Amino acid sequence: MRRPRFFHSALSILVAGLIAGCAVGPDYQRPSSPTPPGWGWKVAEPRDESIRGDWWQLFHDPELTRLENQATAANQTVQAAMARVDQARAVARITASRFAPQIGFDPSLNRFHTQLNHVPSLLTATQTTLPLDLSYEVDLWGKIRRAFEASRAQAAASAADYYQVLLTLHGDVAANYFLLRQAEAQVEILQRTVELRQKAVDIVAQRQQVGLAPAFDLDRARTELAQSNTTLTEMQRQRTTLRDTIALLCGQPAPGFHIASGKLERDIPSVPTGLPSALVERRPDIAAAERRMAAANAQIGVAKAAFFPSITLTGDMGYSSFHASTLLDWESHLFQVGPAVTMPLLNGGRLTAGLKDAKANYRAVCAGYQQQVLVAFKEVSDALVDVNSYAKQAGSEKDAVASSTRAADSSYERYQQGLVPYFDVLDSQRTQLQTELQAAQLNGLRLISTVHLIKALGGGFNQATAPKL
Repeated sequence: MRRPRFFHSALSILVAGLIAGCAVGPDYQRPSSPTPPGWGWKVAEPRDESIRGDWWQLFHDPELTRLENQATAANQTVQAAMARVDQARAVARITASRFAPQIGFDPSLNRFHTQLNHVPSLLTATQTTLPLDLSYEVDLWGKIRRAFEASRAQAAASAADYYQVLLTLHGDVAANYFLLRQAEAQVEILQRTVELRQKAVDIVAQRQQVGLAPAFDLDRARTELAQSNTTLTEMQRQRTTLRDTIALLCGQPAPGFHIASGKLERDIPSVPTGLPSALVERRPDIAAAERRMAAANAQIGVAKAAFFPSITLTGDMGYSSFHASTLLDWESHLFQVGPAVTMPLLNGGRLTAGLKDAKANYRAVCAGYQQQVLVAFKEVSDALVDVNSYAKQAGSEKDAVASSTRAADSSYERYQQGLVPYFDVLDSQRTQLQTELQAAQLNGLRLISTVHLIKALGGGFNQATAPKL
């Protein structure tokens, strides 16, 4: 006869738990951001395609691709970012567990000895209890739903942070790789310069011995040789430092790390910029900021729900007996269920302050999101300026290298003929060296500015199509 009442009570608990109450607090809507109609150095066309996949393959450099893949697999910052994603998702799962009833098993075996005042004897007994404990918070006001909404948004923000770490890592590897190629090109220029300086010292010394050149010409030649050696040594140091930096980015020890040789000069890839309005979908840092904004909005709902009563259904069911032989008999079963209501009355303004804190945090996060969008537009604009400016400068410097090389060769021939002093030779050779070094630097800057443009555009990230981690 008691069994039907038990099931009716259990059904009542289930129905109460499934009641869908209203979720207090504002529903999230992403605020609009000011968007320029186009880029300053390029007209954005709707047909422009965004960058896809492994963007570094645009440079068609197998060694760069190898280093990027190695960095993705072994970089410790990436590993830490992935761990933070796992942590945020675990927190979201913890919050989601509050949607389900909590059931526990709490067996006990108690032996007690009691002196009864109205009975002139001692009561000694052993009680065995095998209960199942149930607890379920009814989410009438949406507090749990808003908390889960916030934790899920935070997990999505952590995933976007992971993609931002990857984008930064890949950009740093590419930029340092091209700096390394630039340093290698400049080392090669300086090595040729040192050889020419040494030949000049030998020639001037021979001319000085036969009285065709004054002694100070030889001193000048030796000074130029020493200075070229100093510059070469410094550039070799920079080359080694860049190699060590790439080793660190790749998660490898610097000693013994090898990078295959390669050339600096190459075709500069054309980077599709797309529409400015699509930039907010293509940058993981903006995606992370937007998800944190959604989380902050949900926390307002959590803070508002704290003003309302909290209803928790609790219950026990199981068996209890003073005799082990009758423990599992139906007459030994126990059952109790009931609601527990908690209503805030006086809290010294704590809940009001908590709501104000949530709202203020949301405004701060919104401002951070808007600032991140503005920073993104600036970075793309600056990168486009750099790409175009360095391309023009590189073209002019290429002409300067050709002209300075002809001038240096001509002055050297005229010096050997005794037509000009050695100072003219030094001056023309210095100009040639500077133009060659500057040309190598501009070639490197063109590549690096292209990397910066790709990075500013979000690399191959797209919020709508990003794979779920």
